[in-house]
Amino acid sequence: MKFTCNQQTLTKALNTVSKAVSNRTTLPILKGILLEAKTDGKLIMTASDLEISIQKETEAYVEEEGSIVVISKLFGDIIRKLPNEEISIESNEENSVLIKTSSSEFTVVSFPVDEFPKIGEKEEIKDDLIFDKEIFKDMVRKTSFAASIDESKGILVGILTEIGKEKVSMVALDGFRLALANENMTSAEENKFIISAKIMNEISKIISDDETDDDIRILMGEKKAVFNIGTTEVILRLMEGEFIKYKEIIPKNNDINVIIGKSILLESIERASLLAKEGKNNLIKMTIKNNLLTITSRSEEGNVKEEIIMEKTGDDLEIGFNSKFIIDVLKAIDDEEISMNFKTGTSPCVVKPVEGNSYEYLILPVRIPSM
Repeated sequence: MKFTCNQQTLTKALNTVSKAVSNRTTLPILKGILLEAKTDGKLIMTASDLEISIQKETEAYVEEEGSIVVISKLFGDIIRKLPNEEISIESNEENSVLIKTSSSEFTVVSFPVDEFPKIGEKEEIKDDLIFDKEIFKDMVRKTSFAASIDESKGILVGILTEIGKEKVSMVALDGFRLALANENMTSAEENKFIISAKIMNEISKIISDDETDDDIRILMGEKKAVFNIGTTEVILRLMEGEFIKYKEIIPKNNDINVIIGKSILLESIERASLLAKEGKNNLIKMTIKNNLLTITSRSEEGNVKEEIIMEKTGDDLEIGFNSKFIIDVLKAIDDEEISMNFKTGTSPCVVKPVEGNSYEYLILPVRIPSM
């Protein structure tokens, strides 16, 4: 195998496929990237950790077709450190790879190609979805933070995507908060699938790096999905199991409604959380009275009080929260004003837009001791 490719082109492709390289595997081959040089001037890079596989196609000048597997970290570090010029890469029969520029020359070892996992074995396609790339990224951003990061929680590490005939929804929850994002989208068929939030975030990063204006194409199988993003193909395993019936969790009849500026609320809670962090559970207390929202926090190091003007309907209320959970929600919202809905000091708070239903967040309260 022998080909020549620009350093920046190689670096961008490596940055994409290396997202699928496993760092915790006992199989050395999964720490590698498969390079395939084709006579039609295509260089195909592939990486896989058996849960997600990423394949990236890029342009190259191919003198001799062939394929090799190189150690991802070493190969990537070398390519990134080389100057922005043409790089020649050549393999020999002794499992060595020669990497050359006008002033540098490296020789590194390679792995046997036949040990690399076969990722081309795709399932029968049951559905073919077209997704606007910006909508997809925005919905993942609005929900992924609420998924559990504890692998023992099973399905709760995933994001449920529900495709309706006129609407698409994504939802994530971890037992303490729930995030739901809705967008208008027409589809001939209804479908739903669960993909881990970690993988969904990686797909969002690939979309951000993609320089085309193309929509995302998602090919759905029984247990796998294929995401086509420009010249990148992502093959991943769908999570199995029944997602929690989230619609039954969200309260529908909260009598206390607060309309408040999102930015000023976020800034106030962030300041209050400086002392909340010194406590045991980032606890802040909200006192809702007349047209004033008072946020307080207390620890051995001191106390803080913030006051914000608001619009309120319903009774007065005192309620406590883990400040991090509210901050995460507010950072995901773009609106200038939000609606916060309460029932009692021990019932969940629901955060929604003042108008429409593009998102809905549920945050469980924390019991407040005397503060």
